[in-house]
Amino acid sequence: MAVFLSVLSTLLVGLILVVAPWTDWWDANYLLHPAVRSLVLNAFTRGAVTGLGLVNILLALSETREHLAGRGDHA
Repeated sequence: MAVFLSVLSTLLVGLILVVAPWTDWWDANYLLHPAVRSLVLNAFTRGAVTGLGLVNILLALSETREHLAGRGDHA
């Protein structure tokens, strides 16, 4: 159960990081200081956040594969 929750949370965080920078929600964050806001709205920053999301998704897939392969060896 712990492995399932770990994979699920990693996958969900990855999906959010991939999608969120390209939504209107990302643009409408008025809590940011103006100097930071220009950095956050930069396409490079959005791409970097998306890349981190893809890394999280790959990590979740890798953990799933390792867990399933380990279960198959012990069964």
